[in-house]
Formats: sequence, structure tokens, C-alpha cells
Amino acid sequence: MRYRVHGEPEASGICHCETCRRIASAPSLPFVVFRAEQFAIIRGRPVEFRSSPPVIRSFCGTCGSPLTYRNTQGADRIDIMTCSLDDSQAFTPTFHVWASDKLDWDRVSDGLPLYLTTRKSGRVSSS
Repeated sequence: MRYRVHGEPEASGICHCETCRRIASAPSLPFVVFRAEQFAIIRGRPVEFRSSPPVIRSFCGTCGSPLTYRNTQGADRIDIMTCSLDDSQAFTPTFHVWASDKLDWDRVSDGLPLYLTTRKSGRVSSS
């Protein structure tokens, strides 16, 4: 399974929602947002599933790695899981979302803005 993404991302963050935690089997999931036309599958075919009514997620059917998140209500954007990139350090996260779902023992101490749910919900505080 291979994909290509080009250009600059619109955002780079870390999600703490329950669904992302379960998908990644981790306390949080870093992601990078691109315009959908900047992303293309070049080899293989990801497995897709609906994790909630408007959300389609994909993962590698061979290794199980989470790959993408697409909200059908904003189909012109795609979130790519940062750790699926060849260079996972290429895009440093600049915020945390879904702090309301964060595990109590997950201490966020990087100083980035925290949002209760989405960035549209308003900033909660700095971590």
C-alpha cells in the first residue's frame, strides 16, 4: 500500500477522541490535513469503514496501520495519519483536539493549544 501527497498541509494536530484512540490503540493520534486533490493512492487499495455516520476511515489491509480520515460533510479535505508518512517528522503538530475525551493519565505538556472538541469549538487552554 502506497500513497502520495504533495503540497503544504492546511493543519497538523493531535486528536484525543475515543474513536481515534481505539483505531490507533494509542492515547492519541497525530494527523495532517490536506486538500483531497493533494492525495492519491499509487499502489494497493486501503480498507475503508464508517466509524460514524459522516466519517470514513481507511487503513492498510496488510499491516493494519490507520491511514486516513474523511468527513463526508467536508469531502474536499482529508486527514492523513502523520505516522503513516514516510517522514513522520515532516509536519509538527500545532494543536490538540478532543481534549474532552483525553485519558485522565495522558498528561499533555507540550504547550500547544487544547480544544475541547474541534478547533471551531474554541480553545480550552494551553497544554
